[in-house]
Amino acid sequence: VQLVESGGGLVQPGGSLRLSCAASGFTFSRYDMSWYRQVPGKERELVAQIMSVRDITNYADSVKGRFTMSRDNAKNTVDLQMNSLKPEDTAVYYCNARRSPFNYWGQGTQVTVSS
Repeated sequence: VQLVESGGGLVQPGGSLRLSCAASGFTFSRYDMSWYRQVPGKERELVAQIMSVRDITNYADSVKGRFTMSRDNAKNTVDLQMNSLKPEDTAVYYCNARRSPFNYWGQGTQVTVSS
């Protein structure tokens, strides 16, 4: 099983980034997919998720209206479009795949929002 994130980097406040996660080794379409983020000294927090059923999405209040998550079951990928980025969005972003009892994580990609 592999989850490989890409697209992180340094961006100025107000800018945009698009994260991607490429999945392999499991039946992607049957898994709920999520993006989490973590800063040093804090717990990992859920940013956005997209369900395996009807592509239902949920977002943390802090990113609603700015971030959009999507999935492509044909390509086994999920994306996170992040707009109007703020310094407080700075974190390592992790891709997650979950279908009980299985729970998989990627290695993370750094997003830094700074002028």
